[in-house]
Amino acid sequence: MVDGPRSAPLRVDAQRNLEHVLRAAREVFGELGYGAPMEDVARRARVGVGTVYRRFPSKDVLVRRIAEEETSRLTEQARAALGQEDEPWSALSRFLRTSVASGAGRLLPPQVLRVRAEGADEDGPAGAEEARVPQQRQVSPVAAVASVHAVSPLSSPELRLVEQRTAPAEESDDAGAAALLEVVGRLVERARAAGELRADVTVSDVLLVIATAAPSLPDAAQQAAASSRLLDILLEGLRSRPA
Repeated sequence: MVDGPRSAPLRVDAQRNLEHVLRAAREVFGELGYGAPMEDVARRARVGVGTVYRRFPSKDVLVRRIAEEETSRLTEQARAALGQEDEPWSALSRFLRTSVASGAGRLLPPQVLRVRAEGADEDGPAGAEEARVPQQRQVSPVAAVASVHAVSPLSSPELRLVEQRTAPAEESDDAGAAALLEVVGRLVERARAAGELRADVTVSDVLLVIATAAPSLPDAAQQAAASSRLLDILLEGLRSRPA
């Protein structure tokens, strides 16, 4: 069964297993990055790896599900900050604090974590190169299909179904990322227009702050304290200063 909005209603035990897998995937990918194997997700969820593959026929499908949910969460947090904070800097800092506290930054999809390499020529070939947050590597659709076929062999109809879902899934990913970038862009523009944000700060910079200000530490209290302290420092770096 391929996970999707049109899936038939699940039995109680199947729904419970799905929730365990999704929770475990958020934890494992948040700690180790999207390169973590499905076996780690299964162990954290306390289910067999076959159970994971029955709901998510490739790791790419699971990664997309998690990344899509976290992107949507961040978009809603940004919209809430825009709608509930009158002061531009307060809106931007509220979004950053809420997002870092939620841990969503560790699960952002790679396509929204791109920054131009320092010194690259914008018009030349080097300008097209992008630096990414190291552990968040995207699995290619072709590799994902080949991987799942090797680990959990699919029949031809099932394989075709996975392949057919690839392009629509990519379009959905792009739409979710675009919505996030648009609303964060409004936060950035407001703060910049108010003279409270450095002129050189971009939307990518803001998203990188979210990704890097949420370290994964074994102790929850230490993690919260470290995130708060690091975010305070990063926020000071984003603010404009009188000439």
